[in-house]
Amino acid sequence: MVTLRAVAAGASVVACNTCRHSAEARDDADGTRGGARLAAALRALQASDPAYAAVAVQEMPCLFACGDHCTVHLRAPGKVGYVLGRFEPGEDAARAILDYAARYADSATGQVPFREWPAGVKGHFLTRTPPEGYLVE
Repeated sequence: MVTLRAVAAGASVVACNTCRHSAEARDDADGTRGGARLAAALRALQASDPAYAAVAVQEMPCLFACGDHCTVHLRAPGKVGYVLGRFEPGEDAARAILDYAARYADSATGQVPFREWPAGVKGHFLTRTPPEGYLVE
């Protein structure tokens, strides 16, 4: 049975904290899942830099993107959402994700012009999801 926990509305990066460390390994050398490492890096960076204040960092087990390790879901009310994956769990990935997320939070619909994408998110987009009650045209 799934239990839902309410969180504040607003732009957020939801990290899968049970994701594999890589395509080859479930855990890192310390026995920690990649998703847990990425979630910790996202939280630490978000807390240390006011540029990321408009983006909440949240985590949950399994985003069901198991074929694409270290996944995150970017979402906000009334905006297109995105699932990104195949990251190396660490500060570089966290910074690229949060840099994109800050631009996403500032956008009207969730669309960030490609020229503004940080290099670290290019090639990591897995899905685009319409906001409830809307379709993308």
